[in-house]
Amino acid sequence: MENTNSGKVENKKVTAGILGIVLGSLGVHKFYLGYQKEGIIQLVATFVTCGLAGMVGFVEGIIYLTKSDDEFYETYQVGKKPWF
Repeated sequence: MENTNSGKVENKKVTAGILGIVLGSLGVHKFYLGYQKEGIIQLVATFVTCGLAGMVGFVEGIIYLTKSDDEFYETYQVGKKPWF
């Protein structure tokens, strides 16, 4: 049973990390993790700052990928920590 959970956590972590790096300025990684309000904030902030706020998504993508599977799961999927 534990292996099944680990596989799901890994898939969500890697996907969210890649989305953060590639499409983070659009908040796609936030929507993927279920943070609709934060995704909209990220999208609006990117347009208001002419793209500068897009660096937040890039940094978050890197943070996601550097966390362990368990730490990512506990922090972003169970704990619902929306930023960094």
